[in-house]
Amino acid sequence: MDAGSVSSSATKSQSRCPLQEQFLQRKNSRENLDRFIPNRSAMDFDYAHYMLNEAKKGKENPMASSPSKEAYRKHLAESFNMNRTRILAFKNKPPTPMDAIPSDCSTSVQQSKPAKARRYIPQTSERTLDAPDLVDDYYLNLLDWGSSNVLAIALGSTVYLWDATDGNTSELVTVEDEAGPVTSVKWAPDGHHISVGLNNSDVQLWDSTSNRLLRTLKGCHQSRVGALDWNNHILTTGGMDGQIVNNDVRIRSHIVDTYSGHHQEVCGLKWSASGQQLASGGNDNLLHIWDRSTASSNSPTQWLHRLEDHTAAVKALAWCPFQGNLLASGGGGGDKCIKFWNTHTGACLNSVDTGSQVCALLWNKNERELLSSHGFTQNQLTLWKYPSMVKMAELTGHTSRVLFMAQSPDGCTVASAAGDETLRFWNVFGSPEVAAKAAPKAAPEPFAHLNRIR
Repeated sequence: MDAGSVSSSATKSQSRCPLQEQFLQRKNSRENLDRFIPNRSAMDFDYAHYMLNEAKKGKENPMASSPSKEAYRKHLAESFNMNRTRILAFKNKPPTPMDAIPSDCSTSVQQSKPAKARRYIPQTSERTLDAPDLVDDYYLNLLDWGSSNVLAIALGSTVYLWDATDGNTSELVTVEDEAGPVTSVKWAPDGHHISVGLNNSDVQLWDSTSNRLLRTLKGCHQSRVGALDWNNHILTTGGMDGQIVNNDVRIRSHIVDTYSGHHQEVCGLKWSASGQQLASGGNDNLLHIWDRSTASSNSPTQWLHRLEDHTAAVKALAWCPFQGNLLASGGGGGDKCIKFWNTHTGACLNSVDTGSQVCALLWNKNERELLSSHGFTQNQLTLWKYPSMVKMAELTGHTSRVLFMAQSPDGCTVASAAGDETLRFWNVFGSPEVAAKAAPKAAPEPFAHLNRIR
């Protein structure tokens, strides 16, 4: 089991407004420098002495030198590199470039494709917002970024909406004490409707444009609903009771399928891009893959794969955007591993020990990269190159475990929320202009148009 909820002090949030920007002084060693210290090892003291003494004599007695002597002096200065004007040096000279490729081969190399420039990854967050009363609970899912570019975050019993286009903040709903706090939020694919899971087992559906409650789904679970995900008009809910329920929000009797396989809280739910497979992770250290075509409302659905390799709670789940049957999963504090799965066969393709609790995972939509967020000891975000899993960057700034991450609609910016009650924005996946050109084409799933091969 992973450490769950950590209560936050009420006095801390009394003087703070939700989603207000923090203006923090950057601690950059290269800023506000006003001293230039010469580098003795980079200076030519003989030349400096000559420039300070001997070179003045020719200027003081211009008549003493003839035109031929002056021409000879200039030629001599060029030969011995004496046309320099600086005396002090502040850094060593760069090494003289060497021709690594013979000149006769340079023509063919120039015609080849130029090497791809390495993308600059900022090491600090570009914006920080206050998030008072954010529940420090590993098993909840309190942050989501919708397709309409509005970010939703649950702070205590209130859901706030932050418009990334203009920076405006609005309150969607504050639930009663008997129902709260809010335990999960998830935008529908249209970006206008949002589902809100509650501590009392209810799930509310809201229209964000009119701030209107559309309906409340009851009877799905016996305790809090900590995980939500959409598959078109199907809202899948995961509860502390270990049950997973498919709800068709268009009809009155909304429960259409049930999945029973977890015997502890379901804390991770993710549908594949094709909508055919569902991944679920729980506090029982289990990862299940479910096939949509075998779902049934009459009896609990049998899982396609039951994966038992993790040794701690499995919350972090992310389907690969360029390979439909590739799933990444992250384990809690007793596991600390990111594992990669072929969901058609159930085979574990790779496992990487990250050294700390894995709280969330996000794929880069434009490059073959994976971003993970972590807990103790560094509370960092780590960018990995896939499939080599070489660390490309480690982003620090949070002072408590980074519980939640959400990705902007263009795939470039990542929002992270942590137990330190801050919401940070990172330009980790590049700029939208560059990303649009670099986006890899998704590899189609084999037989994706078929529900089942017989």
